[in-house]
Amino acid sequence: MLTEPLAPTAAAQFPSSPHGARLARRFAVRCLEGWGHPPASDVSCTVALVVGELAANAVRHGHVPGRDFGVRLVLDRTAGLVRAEVADAASDKRPPLATPVAPPEGESGRGLLLVDVLAERWGWEPREPVGKTVWAECALVSTG
Repeated sequence: MLTEPLAPTAAAQFPSSPHGARLARRFAVRCLEGWGHPPASDVSCTVALVVGELAANAVRHGHVPGRDFGVRLVLDRTAGLVRAEVADAASDKRPPLATPVAPPEGESGRGLLLVDVLAERWGWEPREPVGKTVWAECALVSTG
């Protein structure tokens, strides 16, 4: 759980399209750079990949016509984490309770598996008045 009272936070809305998912990933890289983590750093690459996967899922599985998706990043230096949140407007389409297993020959289905491997923890929660937020917390320092 995030504990730093005045943690740096950044948030933005993006169109629910593949282009919007790419913009969300770039947004994450710019935020991390502003917080002292260069684009080629492990933490920037990890957060960019996690945000990209969550944004792609929001576009593919959480798209509601005429509605954007939102990204919020919170840097918590005390806990050594960056929390990435992606919110969409689809209340009825929820992530699985357990990390899905993608078929080896499949062309999709690995997004949450990647998030599960890269993040310290991840989950989702309902968003009021409509939709859901999928979140992941990434370590500032590589543990592997």
